[in-house]
Amino acid sequence: MSEYRYGGHTVSRLTVHLVWVTKYRYKVLTGDIQKRCRELLIQGCDTEDVRSLSGVDSKDHIHRHGV
Repeated sequence: MSEYRYGGHTVSRLTVHLVWVTKYRYKVLTGDIQKRCRELLIQGCDTEDVRSLSGVDSKDHIHRHGV
């Protein structure tokens, strides 16, 4: 997949910086819960045709960067 998206009359490059944060920043994202949340965010990116480039998982938030 190219970083650029081509349309009939357009060329675009959209980038995404997604941060998913737990309520009140509770530190509950550990073990299987953290893995499942990461999988769901990647699945959501795939559904919207966003290529996930990198990410960081913490106990209270998950970052995803994509194109």
